[in-house]
Amino acid sequence: MSDDAIRDDATRAAEILAEHRASIDRLDAILVYTLAERFKHTKAVGQLKAEHNLPPADPDREAKQIERLEWLAAEADLDPEFARKFLAFIISEVIQHHKRFQK
Repeated sequence: MSDDAIRDDATRAAEILAEHRASIDRLDAILVYTLAERFKHTKAVGQLKAEHNLPPADPDREAKQIERLEWLAAEADLDPEFARKFLAFIISEVIQHHKRFQK
């Protein structure tokens, strides 16, 4: 392979890499804004629960949500175990926020 061909391959690889990174950056922004929107709603739920003396956690709903997310992950070709851990982390954060409203 000539030096020009190697340079062309390296240039093309750099272009493809830049395209992937640009997509990743856009998706990261979508994730952040989506999480912010989700937490706005969970904040409202936490306030409502506090106003009506409802418990901050709802294990039945959480279990259903985890099951639903695992199914969605499988449909999207995402590791369901990763999705479960991710949602469990989010639920944990939401519960902590809800507990703060209870005080």
